[in-house]
Amino acid sequence: IMKRLTLIALVLIHYSLFTIHHSAAAEQRATEGSASTESQGKHSPAEQRATDESASSSGRRSEGEAFKRNRAERDRQPTGSPAGERPGGSINASSTKPNIILFLVDDMGLMDTSVPFVLDAKGEPQKYPLNEFYRTPSMEKLAAAGTRFSQFYAHSVCSPTRASIMTGQNSARHRTTNWISAERNNRTAYGPSEWNWLGEYKNAAFLPRLLKKAGYFTIHAGKAHFGPNGAVAENPVNLGFDINIAGNSFGQPGSYYGQDGYGLLSEKRKHRAVPGLKKYHGTDTFLTDALTIEANTYIERAVKENKPFFLHMSHYAVHAPFDSDPRFIKNYTHSGKSKTAQAYATLIEGMDKSLGDIMQKLDALDVAENTLIIFLGDNGSDAPLGATHNHTSSAPFRGKKATHYEGGMLVPFIAAWGKADENNASQQKLPIPAGAIQTQMGTIFDLLPTICKLAEVELPKDMPLDGYDLKPQFAGNKNEERKEDFLNHFPHDHRSSYFTSYVNDGWKVIYHYPLPARGQKAKANELSPKYELFNLKEDPFEKKDLSKSHPEKLQTIMTAMIKDLEAKKALYPQKDNKELRPEMPALVSQ
Repeated sequence: IMKRLTLIALVLIHYSLFTIHHSAAAEQRATEGSASTESQGKHSPAEQRATDESASSSGRRSEGEAFKRNRAERDRQPTGSPAGERPGGSINASSTKPNIILFLVDDMGLMDTSVPFVLDAKGEPQKYPLNEFYRTPSMEKLAAAGTRFSQFYAHSVCSPTRASIMTGQNSARHRTTNWISAERNNRTAYGPSEWNWLGEYKNAAFLPRLLKKAGYFTIHAGKAHFGPNGAVAENPVNLGFDINIAGNSFGQPGSYYGQDGYGLLSEKRKHRAVPGLKKYHGTDTFLTDALTIEANTYIERAVKENKPFFLHMSHYAVHAPFDSDPRFIKNYTHSGKSKTAQAYATLIEGMDKSLGDIMQKLDALDVAENTLIIFLGDNGSDAPLGATHNHTSSAPFRGKKATHYEGGMLVPFIAAWGKADENNASQQKLPIPAGAIQTQMGTIFDLLPTICKLAEVELPKDMPLDGYDLKPQFAGNKNEERKEDFLNHFPHDHRSSYFTSYVNDGWKVIYHYPLPARGQKAKANELSPKYELFNLKEDPFEKKDLSKSHPEKLQTIMTAMIKDLEAKKALYPQKDNKELRPEMPALVSQ
């Protein structure tokens, strides 16, 4: 009996040791598998759920479903790389290169935010009524983390700005001087016949193509507007983007509502239906959110593939139509503003939520420290708040989108790393202090040289550039090599017609070509050139025209403007097939 009991005990002990050993091994394998998954995705399932929930509204799909469906949808649409091209160069491109997000907002001016960009006499940020009206908490967070510019210039309409961002060139040089109509050549009555309507940039290399060659995974999301229907530039993929999400030839969406299929399900707006995004049709997913979800999906893909990415997050917002975002309308119902102005404010707040969702995604994927975020608008505000050339839509600044005043060209600009980390190599290479305000001017031409320098991209030696590397200004210093000027050449008809404006060392001239503008009945031969002159250092809101009281200064600035136009080989308005070049004003003694 004792022998049998001893044998049974030995068997039980052996079985227990065997079970313990295999349980520990299984637990170790599970731990290793979990670590591997986390390393690959850079975030835990809990973090993923939290991020997805913060970025979602009812009617949305999970990101896993979105990724699968988007891949299937991509197979049906021209969104991938051309045949024979691998996305973003080598799949093994170094992940130590910084990720770059260019967050571009359509028709957003300097005052369309709760972030104050204007400084008072003491150099402190000063809030104006419009800053109190709009709600942009994510922009506030980004500004607190980085540097904002108090004077950052873009062209007065969208397509010229977008081409300038991608080429580092002034529109007078690349010659896309007007917004691009998808269906017809909109040179307007006296516009130059050879203007770059097709979006062909023969003497420039496009930014995404340069980054792609350097190993970046390049993503376009939203409004493109680089070329008309049928042109090569209609599809962002042809310009160097690996992925095109909803970008094509036109600049405004048919609708912001998923229920409308973003225009596809509306008979009146079908000709401006946003392409792709079909999985959101019939849902209550706002267009701004749909684009954000898709962009975040491709950010996650790049991180999983250990590739640096460039995201051109180019929202259709806040361009008309001013469809009210129901999630935010309650914030403006008691503002005293019109229904249209309230709707515009909801588009601003929805755009701001997109910025916040992307920042959360970077944090969840553990790549915020190595991601540079550049935020800006593409031209002055189009807020429906009053007369076009008055101090209304961009108050206290004068004018709005498509005008020759500062309100048509000053845009919000913020640069920041997704999360501060003084030990990060990219941040050491491009330091950006938190909460700083840069008062020296910057322009859209500066983005390409700045980004390429950071990404260690070599530019073609024969490629002319009109911008500067913003590194010293990002660090809070003044760039002593910078020429303090900005040329906005618009030889077309619009809200402000046939003009060239030129900012030079704090002075600004507006030259009006001798042509009838929109709504004028006078014949062209009855008109003469007109001039406006402002001292922006003393009169930033352009209230006092000094063209008659300061004739010598007018001569000086006009001479510099003409010289700049000639250096860039600008095209001019035409009458009877002859160019109308700027005429110098008569020097009249006072």
